[in-house]
Amino acid sequence: MNSQGNPDRDRTPRRLATLGDAIGSVLTSSPGGPTFGLPGLDAATGGLQPGRLMLIAAAPNVGGSLLGLAAARQTALVDHRKVLYAASGPNRADIFRRVLAAETGGDYPRLKQGHLTEHEQQVAQQLRQKASVLLIDDGSDLTAEAIAETAPHVQDLALVVVDRFQAAHNARLPLSGNRLPDASQVLAGLARSLHVPVLAIVDSDDPTLLSLLDADILVTLASAEDPSTVQVTVAERDFGAIGSAYLRPDLLHARFLDAGTASAGATGGEGPAQGLGSAVEQELAEAALPYTSGAQQGLPASVTHVLAALRTALTDGDQEARAELGPSLAQVAAAPLQLPDTAEGRRLAAALRAYATAGQPAAAAAQSGASTGHVPDDADVEDAEEGDEDGLAPGDEEDEPEGAVFPALRILKDAVDRSKMHPIKVIRREERDSGPWPLISEDMDGEPRWVHPDVTSTRVAHTRANGKRVRRDTLGVPDSFGDGVMCLIDRNGSYPSACSAVPLAPNKLLHTGPLDAFDKTQAGIYLIDIPQWTRTDMPHPLGRLIERPDEQGRVWVTTPHIKQLEKLVRDGHLDAAPTIHDSWTGKANESLFKPFYEATRKARTELVQVGGDPYKTYKTRLSIALRLLWPKRAEQRSPFWRPDWRMSMVAEASVRHWAVAFRAVQDGHTLIALRNVDAAVFWTPDGTPPATYRIGTGFGEVKAKYIQPGEIIPEGDD
Repeated sequence: MNSQGNPDRDRTPRRLATLGDAIGSVLTSSPGGPTFGLPGLDAATGGLQPGRLMLIAAAPNVGGSLLGLAAARQTALVDHRKVLYAASGPNRADIFRRVLAAETGGDYPRLKQGHLTEHEQQVAQQLRQKASVLLIDDGSDLTAEAIAETAPHVQDLALVVVDRFQAAHNARLPLSGNRLPDASQVLAGLARSLHVPVLAIVDSDDPTLLSLLDADILVTLASAEDPSTVQVTVAERDFGAIGSAYLRPDLLHARFLDAGTASAGATGGEGPAQGLGSAVEQELAEAALPYTSGAQQGLPASVTHVLAALRTALTDGDQEARAELGPSLAQVAAAPLQLPDTAEGRRLAAALRAYATAGQPAAAAAQSGASTGHVPDDADVEDAEEGDEDGLAPGDEEDEPEGAVFPALRILKDAVDRSKMHPIKVIRREERDSGPWPLISEDMDGEPRWVHPDVTSTRVAHTRANGKRVRRDTLGVPDSFGDGVMCLIDRNGSYPSACSAVPLAPNKLLHTGPLDAFDKTQAGIYLIDIPQWTRTDMPHPLGRLIERPDEQGRVWVTTPHIKQLEKLVRDGHLDAAPTIHDSWTGKANESLFKPFYEATRKARTELVQVGGDPYKTYKTRLSIALRLLWPKRAEQRSPFWRPDWRMSMVAEASVRHWAVAFRAVQDGHTLIALRNVDAAVFWTPDGTPPATYRIGTGFGEVKAKYIQPGEIIPEGDD
């Protein structure tokens, strides 16, 4: 009550509660608040408490966002209570794929490519029926104030999830950098005013930042001694640590499991099904998980694919797929892999040795092919121009003999030697572990692996004409697309075509640091923010590059992608050129490989008419020459070692592929899939290809084929 002399005595007094009121409220309150659906974590946190802000803190790549997703899944899909999911990082499509991966045990990377099994399609339809209880806001300029404004209008709201706070400042993300403390206070006020739990994820475990955010409950994820688990520490403001738990990350399936819990799940299984496959296979799948999930790097793409396929086969209970994988797994186990000397690397090495020992006849049979470093992939395009594996063997570095059908390596060496810029063809071994070279990866190709969000892609078994059993894609097109057929576009000679004008730095790359703007007289590699791309009828212009950002949401790109983004800005398709936070560059030259391109184009024109073995030899030697620009295995000799040249050439092919498809979409055509550097699928009502493509056998021209929805998408020599 107010005193006699208080000038504000007519103001309504603040509402006071007695201790008895508080006791009664606690004793009569329902214990059924939202939970994570993870018993160990729920016991440590006491669940998600109404009126309180809980912060999940984890370094990038640890999986903090997946705990937010777990709470949303449990509350919406199991408890049937409404959740507002405010997505400042992932978009609604990402969230759906993560939910589907977690519910079915399907591989998240595969789902990102649009490949759904029949079971996953059925679960997706079931989720559609529950969709009204999970509300997603992934709009641009998402602020804490906007979330606080929206939440009161959601009737019977049970939980708010904010995914995520970004520790690094990003001008395009309001929930980032030095704006986070104010945002945290707004969300804490929202929790109190609506008496609902608010769960926010931050991509940092920096104590200084976390103290500024001042959450009611802080849940911190950190690596444990056992590399297959993470330790979760729960702290409450004013009390410090109040509990802890251990979780097992299952990043491949976009979820966490209680450490020590059984793998089988209610809907789709939480891992390899017990009882299917030998213990050796199950251990191999588990040991490979850090690599197949993307949490760890260092395996060849083909090896990662085979090991991920093993896990999927065990999870799905697919005995036929397991049998098909046998030869490939034997070859992986027989091939000498350079694994890192870490707990994860040693575990995988031991699992591979155990597999090789358990299956010695198969492994021995595979040994003869192991020296090439190439693992057969049942989805590989068998055209030697197309794949992205090493595919090299001892002796490939030798010049072709006189009279060879197409001496590709000699032509490439001669093209480089003729340059007046005196190119450096080989970076010395002692320099390769420093400077720009460790920053360059295969992901920098930026190849798209995209299917239209309204199109359903399913991986099915297929028998080729030669009797070999493989897996291929089928695409399901919705009725809303109207009448038509699928037009399959196959670009000819994507890689050698890119050599006609690929921007390269012939000499050393120098550290040029942050740049105010891109300098077209320079070429190299650049660290940039991923630009926002809101169109759903085309993949992101950086392709698969966007799937592997660093902890600050940035990626390293080569010059072709920088030039592509600059053009998109000029044409009004992007708001602004990305900030260049770091760079390694040298004087640019676009004609270094042009003599090679001209000789290759001439040879193709002649040999494509001849066909048969001469044409196959031409393609093989062409592929070997370009792969020798960056041999992956240390023991492989080569007249080159320039990873920046190799990845710039592949990126140039990706950019050209994307640009032609984009022009077709701008002309009104419907793109339903875009992959690699040469494959596109359009929905064409009149059965004719988009006019942006030229039909023919020459470089830059395409082959077109028409199929009906549901038919397999052929690959290679199908």
